[in-house]
Amino acid sequence: MDGDHEEESELVLDADIRDFFGTISHEWMVKFLKHRIADRRILRLIQKWLRAGVSEDGEWSKTEVGTPQGSVISPLLANVYLHYVFDLWVQHWRKHRATGELIVVRYADDSVLGFQHRGDAECFLQEWKERLQKFGLELHPDKTRLIEFGRFAAVSRKKHGEGKPETFNFLGFTHIGGQARKNGKFLVLRKSIRKRLLAKLKQVKDELRKRMHHPLAEVGKWLRSVIQGYFNYHAVPGNFVSLQRFRREVSKRWLRVLQRRSQKSRMSWKHLTGFAEQWLPRPKILHPYPYLRFDAKYLR
Repeated sequence: MDGDHEEESELVLDADIRDFFGTISHEWMVKFLKHRIADRRILRLIQKWLRAGVSEDGEWSKTEVGTPQGSVISPLLANVYLHYVFDLWVQHWRKHRATGELIVVRYADDSVLGFQHRGDAECFLQEWKERLQKFGLELHPDKTRLIEFGRFAAVSRKKHGEGKPETFNFLGFTHIGGQARKNGKFLVLRKSIRKRLLAKLKQVKDELRKRMHHPLAEVGKWLRSVIQGYFNYHAVPGNFVSLQRFRREVSKRWLRVLQRRSQKSRMSWKHLTGFAEQWLPRPKILHPYPYLRFDAKYLR
């Protein structure tokens, strides 16, 4: 990279902490909570809850690390924990160490960081590993990557014969560097992760088999809620094709189940189309582009 591209090059660090919820130190957690909670009774209750342990083969075992998996309060405590371990530290690092722009997006133990300069990204990654070791944590080697991503990534990689820019997964979407059709400006395209889409379709298929002999109207209402719920999260700009595919694949699985209700079934795709139009919602983009969603408007 040279010239203006050297200054404008952007790298993305896609990181995940290995077994975060299973390795949280109770001692550090209590220290962090004391900064937020003054009531000692609440602190004692949280300590008892943390050390309650889990039942294994009928016997209770206590542990000094980790939080109960699937518990409602676990993500809340994780955010308190990482606020001190990561958020405050990265804010200080940005002000005193970074030589370019640094953007951070974190959700529980998953995070994506954008760096303007490669040197900042490599230095941050090394110091972050050292930071986590102090708290008994480490980055997951298979889920932590440093990739070139951004406006000039395609040009830079083509110049070095490295092919198309890499993509990364975050919060259920595969993020891809693309361009707008009208003006050619850089856009971050988001598509539903294929692996998760197939997993969701498998769940729908298994449930349809259980409801095989239920009334069509009852199954139709259930499928409508499933598809609409999927759309409510995944209906982002640029993901319309994935939404269409999800609805179509659900329809196919419904048809197969209906055909197996009876050996004399005459259910065809033409018949199912009528039920699909009645019960299955059509894909529709429900979320605006990020620059519109975060655009602050003030009344004058």
